[in-house]
Amino acid sequence: MNNLKRKKVAFHTLGCKLNFAETSTISRLFPEEQFEKVPARQKADVYVINTCSVTDVADKKCRQAIKRFIHLSPDAFIAVVGCYAQLKPQEISAIPGVDLVLGINEKFDIAGYITGLEKRKKAEISSCALSDSDRFNPSWSAGDRTRSFLKVQDGCDYGCSYCTVPLARGRSKNPNIITLCGQAADIANKGVKEIVLTGVNIGDFGKSTGESFTDLIKELIKVPGIERYRISSIEPNLLTDELIELAFSNKKILPHFHIPLQSGCDRILGLMRRRYKREIFAERVKIIKKLIPLAGIGADVIVGFPGETESDFRETYSFIEKLPLTYLHVFTFSERPGTVAWDLPGKVNLQERESRSKKLIALSELKHSGFMGLNTGYNAEVLFEKVRTSGMITGFTGNYLRVEYPWNAKLAGQIRKVNLKGLSPSGKMRVELID
Repeated sequence: MNNLKRKKVAFHTLGCKLNFAETSTISRLFPEEQFEKVPARQKADVYVINTCSVTDVADKKCRQAIKRFIHLSPDAFIAVVGCYAQLKPQEISAIPGVDLVLGINEKFDIAGYITGLEKRKKAEISSCALSDSDRFNPSWSAGDRTRSFLKVQDGCDYGCSYCTVPLARGRSKNPNIITLCGQAADIANKGVKEIVLTGVNIGDFGKSTGESFTDLIKELIKVPGIERYRISSIEPNLLTDELIELAFSNKKILPHFHIPLQSGCDRILGLMRRRYKREIFAERVKIIKKLIPLAGIGADVIVGFPGETESDFRETYSFIEKLPLTYLHVFTFSERPGTVAWDLPGKVNLQERESRSKKLIALSELKHSGFMGLNTGYNAEVLFEKVRTSGMITGFTGNYLRVEYPWNAKLAGQIRKVNLKGLSPSGKMRVELID
């Protein structure tokens, strides 16, 4: 490669916060003296597409992204990596223009695969089978967002009947607390004030090292420079009283909990092979709200699971309607090859799945609007983003309300105390600065 003229490389991420952390880490494997990082919307010499495969829709979005970049820059070297590449490498390699397909572990060795960067007649595939001895690939994001995503755990041992994640990422694994505290210190040295703790099943942290997720939190809050920790998602049966009480007593742990529910019907939870009943979820929400009344609480819900009757759905809707939740992430059930749910009877037709999904999305919007009203008039601390949007600067409160304020470059990346004034025309919260 001619070092006098750097190659332009672009990165595109699909899927979860964990993928964003991993893409940022992969991008740092490209030497600056050889590569110039450019936005994915620009023409580049190399595109690295980090994929998701949680649903059929995710697979489709991956294929669309791949073809979009091939069309944008036909002579570019196209590398497709991640979960979709792990599960369906042959499907990806069949797309004309793809040069390299790397699985979930191999993507962290991408520098060794990308050498000449010449277009290939046939895509090279390196998507190896997973094993119990798979390594943990450390990852954290830097430079591309106001906050940093820190990967604390990977893989999952749960075996939910609908989920491909264990097939794509293997068994649960994690580094030790000392290592993660070191990474948090590195993030702090870059001026980042908030870390989002990410993983596949972060509440399962510690299986590899004999530690616990609460142990990790207790040590992370001691790292100088980091002022806020946000827990990305945690299973209801792993959200302990101790962790909730820690969030109540320590300002650094943000009052925001995202708790997967998946169904409000115990019969469907059983078919899903979830490890709790709905009353466990309700109990967690009750304890959070008792200690932290203005805590933000989100939930994942799957609609149209095989065997879900109209009565089951109404049970889920009623259960959620009565809970003081802030928002929902609603997923229309998608059959995934290789999962138990693939062969379950009682398939719900697609039209009915979409109808149920729309009903829960409308309920989510109603709950979120109510939560914004509940917060109006209160003071909060906001971490402002570094991006200007329509003449405004935006940011998030600790309890995950998005706010906006007239653009002021001095606020970017800063945590400021504000008063929440109510809903703006754009759907965000209007604020006034207090200090």
